[in-house]
Amino acid sequence: MSPTDSAAANDEFAGLGLGPALLGTLSDLGYEEPTPIQRQAIPHLLEGRDLLGLAATGTGKTAAFALPLLQIIRIGEPTPSALILVPTRELAVQVAQAVHRYGRKLGVDVLPIYGGQSFSQQLRVLKRGVDVVVATPGRALDHLRRGTLALGGLKVLVLDEADEMLDMGFAEDIEAILAEVPERRQSLLFSATLGPRIEGIARQHLNDPVEVRIEAETDEGDGDVPLVRQVAYLVRRPHKLAALGRVLDLEAPEAALVFCRTRNEVDELTEALNGRGYRSEALHGGMSQEERDRVMKKLRAGSVDLVIATDVAARGLDISHLTHVVNYDVPSAAKSYVHRIGRVGRAGREGVAITLAEPREHPMLRNIERLTKQKIAVASLPTVADLRAHRLELTRASVRESIVEGDLGRFRAVVESLSDEFDLVDIALGAVKLAHEATVPGSEGDEEEIPEEQPFREKVRGEKAPKKGKRGAARKGGFTRIFIGAGRSARIRPGDLVGAITGESGISGDQIGAIQISERFSIVEISDEVAERVVQSMRAAKVKGKKVKVDMDRGR
Repeated sequence: MSPTDSAAANDEFAGLGLGPALLGTLSDLGYEEPTPIQRQAIPHLLEGRDLLGLAATGTGKTAAFALPLLQIIRIGEPTPSALILVPTRELAVQVAQAVHRYGRKLGVDVLPIYGGQSFSQQLRVLKRGVDVVVATPGRALDHLRRGTLALGGLKVLVLDEADEMLDMGFAEDIEAILAEVPERRQSLLFSATLGPRIEGIARQHLNDPVEVRIEAETDEGDGDVPLVRQVAYLVRRPHKLAALGRVLDLEAPEAALVFCRTRNEVDELTEALNGRGYRSEALHGGMSQEERDRVMKKLRAGSVDLVIATDVAARGLDISHLTHVVNYDVPSAAKSYVHRIGRVGRAGREGVAITLAEPREHPMLRNIERLTKQKIAVASLPTVADLRAHRLELTRASVRESIVEGDLGRFRAVVESLSDEFDLVDIALGAVKLAHEATVPGSEGDEEEIPEEQPFREKVRGEKAPKKGKRGAARKGGFTRIFIGAGRSARIRPGDLVGAITGESGISGDQIGAIQISERFSIVEISDEVAERVVQSMRAAKVKGKKVKVDMDRGR
């Protein structure tokens, strides 16, 4: 890191009250500036205050509670000093990994416990001693009832994504766990929404909590959003690199800025993209001014197509031929999104803003839409078939250009000699195959389909989630089948229909039943009470960019 940037980044985090070991870890991990939830929460938590935090996934709340937690607890005690309750196995692993990364220099021992994992394996680690337990409520309660999880020495309790835990039916488990923890403790509750049940838990179990609320941002007249085509793809983190490569191949940007959250992510992604044959360079606060100038010179000269950057390093950049901005992660603040995409779409030219969002980050896209007053289309990722068709089209264009240019006479002897043995069409096919293999690097047989993800349904303040079960099983009154005049021939997939219906009609995903896709049409089951609304909304809408016929299915 350059001296100036290093001091600025450390000063910002140090100003929150974090100690030298954690500051060194944050610098090693490439964190360049705190997010709003971190700025507001960390000082209060270091003072020992209970906290009610209202913030969505992706705002940096894990670091907001994990960093002060690590500074507060006593490491090396015989029983856990901190318990973090989370709704899902996936989140338990994710949070445990984050706490381990932040606390590595402190020697912290972290254990995730969740259903589906060997109970005896968890028991062995607990007997050995751990400092922080990250658990789903059900498995934590199992250990408590068996006497294998001792919470007598607990100093900090965290309820992360509490609204999700309640919606998933963990209310009784949480109450049973809260009855077992010491009264003298620090309690932190984080939720994306503030409904009556969350307020009830806060009143009963938090002691004079400070409330930190990261509100959805609103337009304050900072200027118009530029002319930008905005699209988002829902993809889980393990598939993000493959998804980015696929999108870049189809978009073929003249020059693109790809934004990551930390310096380490920038370096890792740059290395991975270069390994896949892209011309990319890193740009972040860990580089000297001379190194940054060299990267920008390469980009302006056209010798680099992609610059992978952090927000801090990209401030003030003006690249005239920039065509694409890619958010490898949804930015933690909606205004950061506006600043990023403002680098394209200038001087009347259309730019493209692409966002790769994890399913749980989907509500953050809605926050951005409210700020920008513009729709972000959630599209289906290009399939392997889409990619191969695009590559064949590039080959066709190259062959056509070669024919138009002429100067083919010197190859006539080769064709004539082969024509004695093979059909002319077969000769042409062989030549096109060679041209295609020369155009497309690597093996086309290596690609795998990326699993399609559904939008994460955004909850309304105070809303109670439907009981768990098969889609639509808990609804009253049954379903109405609607006809949509597009099917497999139009490359329609279930996610396209779910996204179009929920986006246009405003219904939730649990009001959609079975989906049947035929060659030229699709049949979708819609909950009776909203079926007419869906039909009316969809008649004025487009599916994958095309108007289609939508009506009640008369064969019902």
